[in-house]
Amino acid sequence: MSRMKYNHLMELDANTQIRTFLTIKGSNITKLAKLLSERTGKKYTRQNLSNRLRAGTIRYDEMLVIANILGFKITIEEK
Repeated sequence: MSRMKYNHLMELDANTQIRTFLTIKGSNITKLAKLLSERTGKKYTRQNLSNRLRAGTIRYDEMLVIANILGFKITIEEK
């Protein structure tokens, strides 16, 4: 996937970004919660993940795992 094609998505909040990437990948919150649980050993449910996304309480380390699960990487670049 092109960096330029998805660059504008970085301006969106984490909730919108994750939901957009889930749609692009043909996945959903339920599948993501299951994979997060398997990857981290912590219990994630569709409901608590969805609530945390809406509330904006997803931690950066969780975002890194989510990006990895969805086949993306998070990079920080100087402007």
